[in-house]
Amino acid sequence: MAFIRAEYRLDWHSYHGVSHWARVRYNGLRLARLNGANLRVVTLFAFLHDLKRHNEGHDPMHGPRAAQTVDEIRHLLPALAEEEIDILKTACTGHTRERTHEDLTVRTCWDVDRLDLGRVGIRPDPDRLCTPEARNPVLIEELWCRSMRSISP
Repeated sequence: MAFIRAEYRLDWHSYHGVSHWARVRYNGLRLARLNGANLRVVTLFAFLHDLKRHNEGHDPMHGPRAAQTVDEIRHLLPALAEEEIDILKTACTGHTRERTHEDLTVRTCWDVDRLDLGRVGIRPDPDRLCTPEARNPVLIEELWCRSMRSISP
């Protein structure tokens, strides 16, 4: 976390800051326990996917920059298999641009980020979620309400 705190260039309490990461982690733990996605990768995704944002708006390269950072900080991460590193980098790279992926953990990472859109006033669209578990209307409502209560800026 010290590395993340030092690296993050935006306001710590911005739309893409620490509160968002905590909610994405919470969402990730909930969803991964339902669908069997890799908990370690989902947790690391929560804290790294927006780390390299340059602004709060349109920043299409922040995901690829986060993936590059994964390679640079491997020595700071818990011991992960090469496959887990690759999955984490794929999840970071495509989380804002891609619709779906063949890997369950990548899809789960993307869903848990999208399930926190309430913080910017957007209700998650089930048609834009990747996993059946994330499309559950009860879960969407619960996590949307949670993200609406947590609006930062």
